[in-house]
Amino acid sequence: MLDDVKKPWWAVIGPDEGESIWQPEPSRGYVDVHLTPENTPYDGFSSGIQVLPPGCHVREHGHQKNHELIFIYEGTGRCEIEDATYDLEPGTTVLFGRYARHLVENTGQTDMKLFWVFFPPALEYWFRSIGRPRTPGEPMPDAFSRPDNVGDVMEYMKFVPPRSVDKS
Repeated sequence: MLDDVKKPWWAVIGPDEGESIWQPEPSRGYVDVHLTPENTPYDGFSSGIQVLPPGCHVREHGHQKNHELIFIYEGTGRCEIEDATYDLEPGTTVLFGRYARHLVENTGQTDMKLFWVFFPPALEYWFRSIGRPRTPGEPMPDAFSRPDNVGDVMEYMKFVPPRSVDKS
């Protein structure tokens, strides 16, 4: 976190700026981490974007200590929250509160792009722990699996586990 919170402060993050991270199966695609306590004077949230290719999804999970807000700005899909299903299209905002198990899936024919805010911050740690560094413009790498220590990372992050184990 930056030291002086009493001075005027702002950020403008353009496309392809900031940290970018390839994601493992089944999400694939990538995440751009834009704002965190590491690069702002604020310690209450982190934010960025996630790109999910067609047919890819974010596995079911929940958060014991965090809230997650997403805003869909391109593409279509669906999300499940505690057995309820909702369609996602550009302009849709979803808030996953603590303990609400959820998954997000791209059911469309093009990339689904979403803006995320995680509060308190920590989602950037997850993405870094399971992903691989990305250089904007490079082709998507071959599919890769989550690391062997993903259970430890989930425990550290205080994730609520899925109701059923996803082997994909």
